[in-house]
Amino acid sequence: MISTAATLSHRFAHRYAGFAALVDKLQPIFALALRLYVARVFLTSGLIKLQNWPSTLGLFENEFHVPVLSASSAAVIGTGAEILLPGLLALGLGTRLSAFALFVFNIIAVISYPDLSDAGLKDHILWGALLLVTLIYGPGKIAVDRLFERRSTP
Repeated sequence: MISTAATLSHRFAHRYAGFAALVDKLQPIFALALRLYVARVFLTSGLIKLQNWPSTLGLFENEFHVPVLSASSAAVIGTGAEILLPGLLALGLGTRLSAFALFVFNIIAVISYPDLSDAGLKDHILWGALLLVTLIYGPGKIAVDRLFERRSTP
């Protein structure tokens, strides 16, 4: 009876270790997919703002109430951030800084739009959580940052 339990325990441990090794091998692909997903969300928003700049200015003047900045400054800075930062995030270039900047941008977006729906808030929470994962765990192996790490390590 003891040998059967020990054998089952050993098999389970062996299979679990194999599963964990597979997940570890897939981590770079997951990290890249996560970065690309979040980058797409913000880049799409920025491109929409660029397509109709008068409408964007109207949104910042009438709907988005960004603290401290004028509506036109907030529109330029916000749209610029939505265009530049997702590109850096997708490439994995300055990844942690880009993730942090987008995380702060995401918080400002929520604070600045008082009519945000519950569903919209849930989206922003998801994007913020995914940005925190990238900020804390880094870009993964499929990133330009990794090339710089290799060159700077003696």
